[in-house]
Amino acid sequence: MKRSSMLAAMLAATALTGSANAIEPAELAKRQCRSIHLGYPAPASEWALIDVIAEKSAPGTYFCALGFNRGYFGMQELASGKKVVIFSVWDKHDPNNKTDRQQDTAEANRVGVIEVGDGVRKGRFSGEGTGSQSFYDYDWKIGEPVRFAVHAKPEGEFTTYTGQFYDASRKQWQLMASFRTHSGAPLAGLYSFVEDFRRNYESAKIARRARFVNGWAMDTKGAWHPLIQARFTADPTPSNAIDAAPVEDGFFLQTGGDTKNEKTKLRDMMKRPKPAADKPALSDLKL
Repeated sequence: MKRSSMLAAMLAATALTGSANAIEPAELAKRQCRSIHLGYPAPASEWALIDVIAEKSAPGTYFCALGFNRGYFGMQELASGKKVVIFSVWDKHDPNNKTDRQQDTAEANRVGVIEVGDGVRKGRFSGEGTGSQSFYDYDWKIGEPVRFAVHAKPEGEFTTYTGQFYDASRKQWQLMASFRTHSGAPLAGLYSFVEDFRRNYESAKIARRARFVNGWAMDTKGAWHPLIQARFTADPTPSNAIDAAPVEDGFFLQTGGDTKNEKTKLRDMMKRPKPAADKPALSDLKL
């Protein structure tokens, strides 16, 4: 399941939206907010970091901070209103798995669980490809930055991906998990997105908005690159209640409710000012 930067965003958002083609377009737009995303041009990388600031949320919302060629990492407000952080990595594609159920992926193709952080729950997922994921209960707040970091360590035909986020309540980095999967490649295809996964007709009436700021990627030679460009894309849901634009230190995404597409057209490349901040420090992160 190799993914280029734009294909990663398109496939991830389309998969998460479910079987869109089975529903009439007009009905689909009434049922759910449109999934929208940012695709970041960046070199093949060992590290990627970004802050997410949720500004408008609702039950059934996922803010993906860092998607990449083999997984994604972000925070959710569940249908119950409970809030969690989730880090997921895909299995190797199994051509014999015709059901897309996690139990039908051969053991040899499954993600290996190398380590799970304290207080983190692990599990399996399916329905969008199959893989392993980790969950951590974290009551993130509207307007509060949450810092996410992903590390990739290629080892022969495999790569170990490690996800961590900064727990502001404890003032320390929280390890989610280290997952090893068939890849042999560094981080690629970086993207972010906002998704409505409740899709109960009422959810489309509520706006979701987040800023994705202070993004950086460290290439495989150790040089840091700020994520100063992003392409605005969306899933096939035929809704114009979407928008995006650069902000001083990153980009915003907004979907649903009374949102109007006033700032940026779909497929346009956006550019923000170069950051004044220093490159990230890795001293407190688990390597």
